[in-house]
Amino acid sequence: MQEAFFSFISQFGYFAVAALILLENVFPPIPSEVILPLSGALVTQTDMQLPGVIAFATVGSVVGAFFLYGIGRLLSQERLEGFFDTKPMRMLGFHSGDVAKAIGWFDKRGQITVLICRCIPVVRSLISIPAGTAKMGIIRFTLYTLVGSLVWNAVLCTLGFYAGNAWETVSQQVEGFSDIVKIVIIVIAVAVIAWWIVKRIIPAMKKDRAE
Repeated sequence: MQEAFFSFISQFGYFAVAALILLENVFPPIPSEVILPLSGALVTQTDMQLPGVIAFATVGSVVGAFFLYGIGRLLSQERLEGFFDTKPMRMLGFHSGDVAKAIGWFDKRGQITVLICRCIPVVRSLISIPAGTAKMGIIRFTLYTLVGSLVWNAVLCTLGFYAGNAWETVSQQVEGFSDIVKIVIIVIAVAVIAWWIVKRIIPAMKKDRAE
């Protein structure tokens, strides 16, 4: 995969960087941890300039984020409430009111997470979906996404630029950080699932039997 990225960026320059980062935002398995340091390193081997690489990577990030934001807008509050009000979802402990509570929390306290999460591996792309579902203001969403993406892209591209031929070392270190984030997310997810089973699913099963 690295050779394909190398060839694509070497041939198409800035537009390749923007396209790859756009795809990375829509399909998170595509690793920005590889694309960005490599793009920075290629500045020393091509006609590209570091500010241009960072700028085009940020454009790709913002455009890609809007795709997921649009998906979130399609998952409207009304549709989610109808889905969570079905019997299978109620048996899993969900209630239609949970949707309004989650969106209310996001509106009051969660919007800043769009900015913060843009600098965190794994969740940096997916945060755009709840932002769309909560109908976060387009101007604020764009600003937070732009600033967060710019920081992430600038750091990784600059590290790759100064690392030069050793850019893979930078990539490996960032991927190591990503692995730590994934472990933390898994641990939190397991804890949340355990809490959910005890507090929501078991009571829902008992209520269904009583009825």
